[in-house]
Amino acid sequence: MFAPTASLDTLLNSNTLDESLLRIARKVENQERITEEECLLLFEKGELPFVGALAAHISKRLHGDLVYFNRNFHIEPTNVCVFTCNFCSYSRQYKHRDDGWELTQQEMLDIVRKYDGEPVTEVHIVGGVHPKMNLEFFCETIRKIHEHRPDLHIKGFTAVELDYMFRKAKVSVEEGMQAMKDAGLQSLPGGGAEIFHPEIREQICADKVDGNGWLHIHETAHKMGMHSNATMLYGHIENYSHRVDHMSRLRALQDKTGGFNCFIPLKFRNGDNDMSNVPESTIIEDMRLYAIARIFMDNFKNLKAYWPMLGRQSAQLSLAFGVNDLDGTIDDTTKIYSMAGSEEQSPSLSTEQLCDLIQAVGKIPVERDTLYNELRVYSPN
Repeated sequence: MFAPTASLDTLLNSNTLDESLLRIARKVENQERITEEECLLLFEKGELPFVGALAAHISKRLHGDLVYFNRNFHIEPTNVCVFTCNFCSYSRQYKHRDDGWELTQQEMLDIVRKYDGEPVTEVHIVGGVHPKMNLEFFCETIRKIHEHRPDLHIKGFTAVELDYMFRKAKVSVEEGMQAMKDAGLQSLPGGGAEIFHPEIREQICADKVDGNGWLHIHETAHKMGMHSNATMLYGHIENYSHRVDHMSRLRALQDKTGGFNCFIPLKFRNGDNDMSNVPESTIIEDMRLYAIARIFMDNFKNLKAYWPMLGRQSAQLSLAFGVNDLDGTIDDTTKIYSMAGSEEQSPSLSTEQLCDLIQAVGKIPVERDTLYNELRVYSPN
């Protein structure tokens, strides 16, 4: 119902369009980068049909009608955490962990074995920051997973988890990342970025690694030949300028390293956390954010909507606003967003269901691996 209908040519020939917005449309037509000031202008003045049409044009040029997904599963080692992020509904403090879980190494390996013979290509490992689950523990766990199933891509640990592990082990970021890579870690997820700007970070997650530290860990991984994802937690107490600052820092690092696979905006959910008084963003604002991200993040080829957090219908709608990736089948029950009030209380889709979701809006599903190598293109029904 909100899908953009105007083409770029229609916008360029409009007699009613604000001149400053028209200049941005011309830049999109000419594949020119927009500035931070122009990105802020889109947030302030760009209505959904306008930014949606620009984003759809860019996505069509880059990907045609292809929409990517992968077959993956998650391991969440623990929800016990030493940090107290105000927006988090998932973690339990270490001193008060009666309803927390702490998986043993054997239990994590059992989860991997459950998928023996299944055509999954990736295991995604992320959780709370547990003081006893240290660098040595996780290097050994990764090594055993890799030995058991060498073909399985191991993507794991946010920069927040890694920063704590490295500091506790008294090693540098470079030394810690090398140890992880040697053990078998192949790429990093994008979690923990939240909002980089200290004005916001100090209010929502003051006790964990700052924005510069997050960027340094990802840059170090990139220099070692490892890829990663990038995220932004939006729709809480940040303003538009904080979003622009965050995306600009990511864009600058991507210019430098080219190591990011995709950008993933993450919608703030206010269920059962210390920010439950903050209203969630509307679906119109969600779609505007995706569209503007597609326009501004011009060196990120892939823009992902994480459907377990956004909801299936909203994720499907985002495909009309620049999104070209819906993450994965996630063949397990990931708790991070269901505990925060996500619409997806049991976030699991079969490959057939995910393909149906994509094909229902005229797109073509493509199964990929973690690095966006195409494994299978699904023909229209």
